[in-house]
Order: sequence, then C-alpha cells, then structure tokens
Amino acid sequence: MTEYIIFAGIFAFILGACIGSFLNVCIYRIPENRSIISPGSSCPNCHNSIPFYLNIPILSYVYLKGRCNSCRHPISIRYPFIEALTGAFAVLLFLKFGLTPAMFFWFVFISVLITISFIDFDYQIIPDRISIPGMFIFSSAFCFLPETTIMQSFLGILAGGGILYAVAILYYLLRKQEGMGGGDIKLLAMIGAATGIKGVLFTLFAGSLLGSLTGILAMLYMRISDTKFKIPFGPFLSAGTILYIFFGKHLIQWYIGTINQ
Repeated sequence: MTEYIIFAGIFAFILGACIGSFLNVCIYRIPENRSIISPGSSCPNCHNSIPFYLNIPILSYVYLKGRCNSCRHPISIRYPFIEALTGAFAVLLFLKFGLTPAMFFWFVFISVLITISFIDFDYQIIPDRISIPGMFIFSSAFCFLPETTIMQSFLGILAGGGILYAVAILYYLLRKQEGMGGGDIKLLAMIGAATGIKGVLFTLFAGSLLGSLTGILAMLYMRISDTKFKIPFGPFLSAGTILYIFFGKHLIQWYIGTINQ
C-alpha cells in the first residue's frame, strides 16, 4: 500500500508539472489574445523555438541553468515554480481525495485558479474567456462531487456574482469611483459554481483577510501611506478557495464550535 501511494504520488507530481508547463503558456498568451496551441513554445527574448527535449518541466530549467539554450538570456524562475506548484497540488489532492472524480475535478479547478492568479498579478485583469466558460464548466460539480447538487452550484453562481456586484455598486455610490473589477465578480461567480454558497462565503472572508494583511505588509515594506494602494484581488480569492477545498469543512466546524461555547 505504501509503495502504491509513493508511486501514485510521483506520477501525480509529474503529470501536474506537465500541466503546469501548459499553464505557463496560458498565462503568457491569453492576455495577448494569442493561441495557446500554436505555435509551439519559444524563448520570449530571441523567439527561437524550444525543442521538446529542452522543454521538460523543471528539469530543463535546471539543466540549462535558468538560461535560454539559444541566446543565453535568463529565464524567469516563475516558469519552474508554476510547474512545481501545479505538481504539488496534484499530489496534495491525491492524498486528500485519492484517485477519484473529485480529485480530477478539483485539480482542473485549481489549475484554472493558478492561471487566473498569475494573469491578475501581471496585468490586474481576469480574462472573461476563462471565468465565463468556467461558470458553466464547473457548474458540473454535481457530476464529480457527491455532496453537491445542481441547485447548490446555481445558487453559488448567484451568490458569488451578486455579493461582489452589490459591494461594487455600494463602493461606487459612496466613493464615486470603481473599487471592484468586473473580473473579480465573475471569478467569484465561477468559484460559486464549484463550491456553492458556503464556499463563496468562506472564500470571500478568507480572501479579504489574506488580501488585507498582504496589502498592509506591502505598504509597510514599501513605506506607502496612500490608502488607494491597489493589489489584485483575484489571487487572494483563489487562495481562499483553495483553503476551502482542503480545510473548509474543518475550519467552519471549528468556528461554529467556538461561537457556541
């Protein structure tokens, strides 16, 4: 049994890292409205094609010492980081759910969140071509998660989109300026499709807490006093959702237990 878990875990990491390599392509090309299928991978600096034997996740970066094989221009460490991150989530999901439909559903979902998060970091946008189809795709959660129903996904979409939309309207009425991007609204609606209302509420609370703490620390580190300092909210919504997937039920039960004491 132990050997099976080790072998399956290694396989999950390799497969996840390969998917992570594809996510790098999506993160780089989708904001530029380029095809994610063709042409093949190339160096961002010299634009020479990367042969398949030098495009092995993580290992190629180590072998090439972080530089392009053609022009020797440095390659961002973010590429192997995303590959390793995706591989790590594949292993963690396997350990939590085993080889079940739930594991594959959540792996696809987290892969989409990783893509959205890094695009939001770079451009402070969340592309509609990811979030809107995602609402429909992940509303199929009832096919993969026994505890989820179609109605829960539908209500999750309404709650996710509705709560942030209401916040955006209220902020605009009070401050006369936009404080919440439409991309965040659609992202939370997509999250609601997969997690339902409970997931939306948990994600919103956890994401807001993580975002606030990060913003305060960033302002202190950079010595910024402007209260209008902006950081992308999408990555923190994604982080909150991932916390819900792995620990949500236990944290909710713990919180209910504390307030009932």
